[in-house]
Amino acid sequence: MANKADEAVPAARIEPPVRDEFEREPRSIGEIGEISRSLSPWQRLRDNSLARNLFILVVLGLIWQIYAMWANSPLLFPTFTATIQALWDSTVHGPLLIRAWNSISILLIGYVSGVVLATLLTMFAVLTRFGSDLLGVLTAMFSPLPAIALLPLALMWFGLGAGSIVFVLIHAVLWAVALNMLSGFISVSETLRMAGRNYGLKGWRYVAKLLMPAAFPTILSGLKIGWMFAWRTQIAAELVFGATSSGGGIGWFIFENRNELQTASVFAGLFTVILIGLLVEGLVFRTIEVHTVRKWGMTR
Repeated sequence: MANKADEAVPAARIEPPVRDEFEREPRSIGEIGEISRSLSPWQRLRDNSLARNLFILVVLGLIWQIYAMWANSPLLFPTFTATIQALWDSTVHGPLLIRAWNSISILLIGYVSGVVLATLLTMFAVLTRFGSDLLGVLTAMFSPLPAIALLPLALMWFGLGAGSIVFVLIHAVLWAVALNMLSGFISVSETLRMAGRNYGLKGWRYVAKLLMPAAFPTILSGLKIGWMFAWRTQIAAELVFGATSSGGGIGWFIFENRNELQTASVFAGLFTVILIGLLVEGLVFRTIEVHTVRKWGMTR
């Protein structure tokens, strides 16, 4: 019979400590501190991109004014204030608004036509091997060719009118937009491509519903480049042969005032070209970017 001393003594059972229950009253928000702090006017102004851009423009205007006053040669380099005065007079009492509308109306026709042709050509290149080879050959041939170099040929074909400018504008827009669009389509990941095929997307639906949204940041860059090329070509074409059949544009306004030695009005015309470019970039393309690629989280 085993001895009781030899039996294993069970370990003492340790009870968890008993803690007193209590309730904690929530602290008021005023004791915690400020959850959100309102920004100072200077911080709001510094974080506003429009204010920063306006500040840069003001600095450039001051530099312009100071240099023109130091040079003291209104015939060669008028002051910024004289240019603004000439811009006001040409806009209110002169033909600058009509000339600007003539340029923009022809520009829109050429730009939209070039974008449509570039889209169709790029879709054909994506869907077929022959289209890809065709686009590669055409871009290699015509992309290095300056659009303004085709103006003499356009004058022979379409005469002295808006058709000649539209022709060179289409050439300026077509290849830049097509190259960027094709580059964006090629960069679309294979995972998205397979997902589109699994959903049964084929043909133009495959391009419109999958490739274009996925490649839209690159497409938007191509549209901006095409706009810049078209706007420069428009002004250069008007400077070369002047007025069209329906009236002159901003380029013709600059050419006329240069012949009359109205340098301030020449600078006013150039300032109008810059102002229209800034408005299109800041209002049109920035709005498209905010409501598409930034909203979709595709760019910062």
